[in-house]
Amino acid sequence: MHDIKSIRENPENYDELWSKRGLEPIAQKILNQDALIRKAMQVLQEAEAARNKSSKLIGRAVANGDHDELNRLKAEVSGAKNVISAMGIQVESEKNQLHSLLSELPNIPFPDVPIGDNEDGNVELHRYLEPPVFDFSPKGHDQLGEELGMMDFETAAKMSGSRFVVLQGLLSRLDRALSAFMIDIHTTEFEYTEYSPPVLVREHALFGTGQLPKFEEDLYKTTVDQYLIPTAEVSLTNIVRESIIDVDTLPRRMTAQTPCFRSEAGSAGKDTRGMIRQHQFNKVELVSVVKPGESLKEHKRMLGCAEEILKRLNLPYRVVELCAGDLGFSARRTFDIEVWLPSQNTYREISSCSDCGDFQARRMNARYKHAEKDNRFVYTLNGSGLAVGRTLVAILENYQNEDGSIRIPEALIPYMGGIEVISH
Repeated sequence: MHDIKSIRENPENYDELWSKRGLEPIAQKILNQDALIRKAMQVLQEAEAARNKSSKLIGRAVANGDHDELNRLKAEVSGAKNVISAMGIQVESEKNQLHSLLSELPNIPFPDVPIGDNEDGNVELHRYLEPPVFDFSPKGHDQLGEELGMMDFETAAKMSGSRFVVLQGLLSRLDRALSAFMIDIHTTEFEYTEYSPPVLVREHALFGTGQLPKFEEDLYKTTVDQYLIPTAEVSLTNIVRESIIDVDTLPRRMTAQTPCFRSEAGSAGKDTRGMIRQHQFNKVELVSVVKPGESLKEHKRMLGCAEEILKRLNLPYRVVELCAGDLGFSARRTFDIEVWLPSQNTYREISSCSDCGDFQARRMNARYKHAEKDNRFVYTLNGSGLAVGRTLVAILENYQNEDGSIRIPEALIPYMGGIEVISH
């Protein structure tokens, strides 16, 4: 959500930054709606003042026995009450229209975010490790998993439809090992507190983080007006909703491993095979709640925490900064980590780390006590640390042997009970 006062003060800046995200100028429409509210409020306040003034004079008219004046004052009070009632309804209606307008507008990007319309405009920042060179033709993760007899898309499709998988045996254990490994690193080394939050949330929680109202088609809704979370960002960030946080407790760093659910609306034909784009997947999420002046530093810190997981696993990756046209709805700056997949001969996203500023906090009314009488909105950040399924995919492809067996990264061997190779 956006600060209407800030838009009033610099509408041109908002239009310029929104234009980088492909939006037409809209600040004037916002200001026009704001002006209607302020005018209606003025009429309402004038009517309340007239009612109060006439009400005070009624007692004097009664004391003086002035029936004509009494009747006139009563008529004024009655007329003022009618105006107050009507204008109250109008003010509420105009505010709802402004709220609806603002709620569907994305966050404004930082001025120095790269300019571009889509992922082609993203800017590579750095790489880690060279992609492996095989002396055989590397297989895709889906072929490797199926040939091992531990990855079953056909059975999953029978019970759930497309874009689901059944893992079993050592691949299921590897999936679990990855989650535990990630959570352990983030909690013991990077000062994140582990949570086990709900995976079912109400509409206001998704509104708070920006998934609603614009992206409802991407969500799974239950018959009792709850939604399955698309990411633990929703649950973790909403922990601070409608609260005033003690400044001494900031920054707050939270992490959780949860299943995530996405309908993948609009992705027909994309990644139809394998585990890259599934309706249900596991992910370790990172969320930070900070004071405004700390967000830039915290963003780089969060990125480093996510990168460290890939470094410990010795997986090649690169980091890119998203251009304005590719930013998520709530983000003002995003760094993506893309891991190397040999079968596709390219890098694929495995984490997005985003600085949302006070955009989500305004939607959730999450503030901190800045001074005795001055509560300010917190800033929120979120990132994947990492997407577990895609990390599993990357390990299968980068650690494969010619015979189809999979070497276990050294860092995961203790989590696998000493197992060093997954084979037939």
